[in-house]
Order: sequence, then structure tokens, then C-alpha cells
Amino acid sequence: MRTDWRKQTALFLASQTISVFGTSLVQYAITWYITLRTQSGAMVAVSIICGFVPTFLVSPFAGVWADRYPRKTLIIVSDSSIAVATLILALLFRAGHQGLWLLFVASAIRAFGSAVQSPAVRAILPQFVPEDQLMKVNATNSSIHSAVSLVSPMVSGALLAWAGIGSVFMVDVVTAAIAVLILAFALKVPAHAKASAPRSGSYLDDLRTGLSYVKNESYLIRFFGHNIAFLLLVTPLAFLTPLQVARSFGEDVWRLTAIEIAFSGGMILGGIVMAVWGGLRNRVHTMVLSNFSIGILTVALGLVPFFWVYLGLMAVCGMSLPVFHAPSTVILQQRVEDDFRGRVFGLLGMISGSMMPLGMLLFGPLADAVKIEWLLLGTGLLISVQALVMLGDKVLVSAGIPPTESA
Repeated sequence: MRTDWRKQTALFLASQTISVFGTSLVQYAITWYITLRTQSGAMVAVSIICGFVPTFLVSPFAGVWADRYPRKTLIIVSDSSIAVATLILALLFRAGHQGLWLLFVASAIRAFGSAVQSPAVRAILPQFVPEDQLMKVNATNSSIHSAVSLVSPMVSGALLAWAGIGSVFMVDVVTAAIAVLILAFALKVPAHAKASAPRSGSYLDDLRTGLSYVKNESYLIRFFGHNIAFLLLVTPLAFLTPLQVARSFGEDVWRLTAIEIAFSGGMILGGIVMAVWGGLRNRVHTMVLSNFSIGILTVALGLVPFFWVYLGLMAVCGMSLPVFHAPSTVILQQRVEDDFRGRVFGLLGMISGSMMPLGMLLFGPLADAVKIEWLLLGTGLLISVQALVMLGDKVLVSAGIPPTESA
């Protein structure tokens, strides 16, 4: 049985790695193509909005679908839909139809497919991964995604320069097809209980039931509240540090590339550390450790005067993120009932996809009025305080104890 779950996990992670690699190639290619063709921040913003709005609107319903239907089927359908949309886009571009509106529509369709896929991917893992192995698997998955994030910009840039954006689209079609074939014919995951049962009620009924479940589970209210606070406060670290580097250290492209590589490399290492270490006994204590570290590091990024030290701090920041995300995912996978897991992850996807863009509505204009260093100092201190508040939240800390130990 253990050999079987290891094989199923390896197949699943392989399919997701291939799929995410192709998706990442296209995301970078679309952004860079629009940037180089228009030199317009407004057009780039429109592209980002086209990718953000569908995710925000669809995620709650996607969570309902992940609970009503077989999750493997949902992942296959969403991957296939994204591939078909990308194939049509590639054919239109090769035929000479290269209007920007096509890229905006494609971004929206791809965002819709990704929003449908995300809660199904997170919810399906406990169906074949033993509970005591969830941390290792999630951390490994985090490292793989970080590695893809490190490699895909370079591959996408090379393909865009040498073969054109149409070739990038075709690579994504091929990778999606490979991922779908692995899922369809190699991965053996039976449908979860709710998907196999006779359906009763409407989508809205299921959505309301899911929201009631979250409302009645006090640890979930606190969990989402702390996530919202953290994501808002981490916005300057996530989005404004390249601008800080350009203003304070120089506008050299290599500097911007270096901080991206340092951050992604740190995330890879952080995922490996979590896969080997597994975190503290209490999942919430591990999240607190990550949050507090990120808070202190954010303050340091606002103070350090030397670029090479700054680069090292960015790498450690990257290491700290999997230390937060892996245990937070495992808490939901272990604590949330299987019938509600898709809806809970759908709500988390809506929060994760919206908080930092909303945060930029505040911090973006502020960055033009005050020094980014001051924003990093302020948000870093608040993140550290929020970590201490989380540590004192007895309901949430109690939920961080693995169910096998708290039973």
C-alpha cells in the first residue's frame, strides 16, 4: 500500500510540474510581449486584471465543484480547457491575428481554468497520501513549483526571442497534453464520497453550506483572518522590492534578475528543508516561526545599505515562505472534512488571489509618496506583531496539533 501511494504521488506531482511549467512559460511570455509591444503600464495592468478577476469570482464556485465532482476529472477538464484556448490563440497568432485583445481574453480563460483547478489539486492529495506524509509531499511540491518559477522565465525569454510567442503557446499545449495523459491513464484515484453520492441541492445551496461550515469552525475564521492580514502586509516585500532596488542600488537589469533568482532559490531550499524536517510538532508554531522571520527580514531589507547583503536577505525570505505555506496547507488537509475540503480551499484561493492586488491599491500609490524602505520597516514590524498575535490565539494553536495527537 505504501508503495502504491508513493507511485501515485510521484505521478501526480510529475503531471502538475509539467502543467505548471507550460502555464508559467505562457504567463511570462504574455506579460513580456505586452510590455515590449506597448511600453504601457496601463496595458500590463489590464492583463493582470484579466488574470485576477476570474480567479476572484470563480474560486468559491470552483470549491463547490471540487466537492461535487471527481477531483481528478476537474483537473483534467481544466487543464484541457486551458490547452485548447492556448492552441486556438497560437493558431490565430500564426495566421496573423495578433491583437492585444486576444491576449487579454486568453489570460481570462486561463485564469478561469486555473481557478477551477487549484482547489481540486489541494483537496485531492489527502485521498491518496497518508496523513503523516502530507507535510513532506506539500513541501516537495512547493520546492518543485519554486524550481519551475526559477527556470521558466529564462526558458520563456529565450523562446520569445528566438522563436516568437506562438512557439511558447505551442509548448504549453504539449505540456498540458502530457499532464492530462498522465492523470487520465496512469493516476488511479477513486472519486471521493460526496462525488459518488446522489446529488441534492443546487450550487448555491452547496456554497451556502460551505460558508456555514467555515463560520461554525472557529479555527477556520481565525485561520483566514491571519492569512488576510499576512498577505496584505507582505505586499511591499512581494511587489515593491524590485522598485526599491532600482531606486536605491541601481537600475541594472542584473540586479533585478539577481533578487528574483535569490528569492526563488531560497524557496526551493525552504521546501527541501520542510520536506526533510517536517516543521515543529504544532503546525501553527511553524507558521508563527515563518511569519516572525519574514517580519524581521522585511525590516532588515528596509535598513541594509549593501546590495550583496540585501541579496542574502532575499534568499532567506524565500526560504521562509514554504515554512508558512506547507503547514498551513496541511492544517486544512487534515482538519477539514473531505466533503467540504474543496470549498474551503476555494475560499482560500479567492483570498490568496485577491489580497496582494488589493494591497497594491494602498501600497502602490504610497510608494510614490514615501520611501519604500519606510514601507518595509512599517509592514515588517506589523508582520512580527501579527505573528505574536497568532501565537497567542489558543483556538488556532489548538488546531495546529496533528489530529492523531489531539484525538
